[in-house]
Amino acid sequence: MPGARLIILGRQGAGKGTQCVRLSRHFVVPHISTGDMLRSAVRERTPLGIIASEIMEAGGLVDDETMVGIVNERLAKPDAMSRGYILDGFPRTVGQAEALAGITQDLPIHVVIDLDVPREIVLDRISSRRVCQDCGTNYTSSGDDPSPWICDVCGGDVTQRGDDTPEAVNRRLDLYESQTAPLIEFYGGRRQLAVVNGVGHPDHVFKRLTDVVESRR
Repeated sequence: MPGARLIILGRQGAGKGTQCVRLSRHFVVPHISTGDMLRSAVRERTPLGIIASEIMEAGGLVDDETMVGIVNERLAKPDAMSRGYILDGFPRTVGQAEALAGITQDLPIHVVIDLDVPREIVLDRISSRRVCQDCGTNYTSSGDDPSPWICDVCGGDVTQRGDDTPEAVNRRLDLYESQTAPLIEFYGGRRQLAVVNGVGHPDHVFKRLTDVVESRR
């Protein structure tokens, strides 16, 4: 029996990536993100990967048709066909969601989970994040940070990323919400949506997620 076929939606900073990895291990299914799919298709030089590579090298955004084609290629691989998968970062538009419904008609998605964390918590988490410029280790600012801040792991400089300021984070959250609201309505109308509270200890959030998946399989 396939482990699970699910889609995870959620704001950046909601802990979605970490929970996707845990769910992938728990249900023994591949965690498939938009970035992973693109990199894999480009690396393998598939026809769609070649198209995506040319678009990205020209500084453009990969269109829906190309993204849907790449997803279709990935979901047709044996691991996804036999065990299931977690889609992270796709679909991003209703057009992509409609195309995905066609692709998965024979093996439908079990559940679409909206990992819900209030905007103010996400904003606080991301804007207080600090990152080592050399090794990428993440830290959280307390407001009383050492200067200079030296990484405990490699001795590199710990700084705030330029796109982690409150202004930049708010812009990203605005964009996410404008894109995701129609998807919430789309999957809610198809009775495939489950909203999971993403606030709390990561183990408690993980238990909520697995309970929802188990109830829908």
